[in-house]
Amino acid sequence: MNAIEIFGFISGFSGVFLTVKKNKWCFPIGIINVIISCYLFYENRLYADSLQQLFYIPLLIAGWLNWNKNTSEEFIAERSQRNEGMIYFSLFIFTGLILGFILKTYSNASFPWIDSMATAASFLAQYLIAKKKIENWIIWIIVNIVYIVIYVQKDLQLYSVLYCVYLLLAIHGYYQWRKHLNPSTT
Repeated sequence: MNAIEIFGFISGFSGVFLTVKKNKWCFPIGIINVIISCYLFYENRLYADSLQQLFYIPLLIAGWLNWNKNTSEEFIAERSQRNEGMIYFSLFIFTGLILGFILKTYSNASFPWIDSMATAASFLAQYLIAKKKIENWIIWIIVNIVYIVIYVQKDLQLYSVLYCVYLLLAIHGYYQWRKHLNPSTT
């Protein structure tokens, strides 16, 4: 455990906590966290995780812009439509398999397949947050469980704890956002 991991823990917890609270400041805090995490994961040969952090930067910026559009309106979450869900699932599988193949074939990545699938799911979940889709929390619950196991295996103790906290926050976030579901999408 080092100072970078500690600062990553603090910024990561703060960003997800603010997301659960539906606070738009989750996005700039999230950008700080992904920069720290990108470095930490690269150093630990978790290349899909590191790449994931780089992709989060534009997603976080887009989410921040989207959430700032209507600052006077009440926060309203939505469910994805069935056809959207099929598209999202197909993109998740395709992205995970392509990334897994590349990392397995061309790198010395730790856990290339499971890390790649978790990364693909994380991309989807982050996109769904930006779109205020409640399914993001279900995906995060699953992804957090996977990452807890990976980080325990890589001896990233503080990040293992952080992802346990993320898991609890994702469960809480799901129930909080469910209270604000658009009735036309339920």
